[in-house]
Amino acid sequence: MRKRAVLHAMCVVLTLALAGAASADDHAIKLSEKGGVGKFLTDSKGMTVYIFKKDSPGKSVCAGPCVMKWPLYFREKVSVPDGVSGGDFGTINREDEKRQTTYKGSPLYYFAGDKAPGDVLGHGVGDVWFVANP
Repeated sequence: MRKRAVLHAMCVVLTLALAGAASADDHAIKLSEKGGVGKFLTDSKGMTVYIFKKDSPGKSVCAGPCVMKWPLYFREKVSVPDGVSGGDFGTINREDEKRQTTYKGSPLYYFAGDKAPGDVLGHGVGDVWFVANP
């Protein structure tokens, strides 16, 4: 009976530890590379994050319908891969009262047209949307 209780407790601890690791990975920034684009940043699931050249450091001008096509990327904290500085990431409070993660001061977005990890369909759109390059 005691062995069963100890085994059950060990399983619970292991499950919680794995859940914590998965949760931490949710905040990971990853590095990807694709011909014609080079290296770029993605979220933990491999979805590309973008910058908008019309934004200014620490300020987003993408609002209203723009946010429908270019959803905001926000994580309270991010973990970064080797070769990327965690100090380059920050957070802004937008005029619409939402929060958004920044990279080197540029607000980060997803592109609604990207459907699979590694898609970069938003790169170069209107000559103002580009993958976030490290």
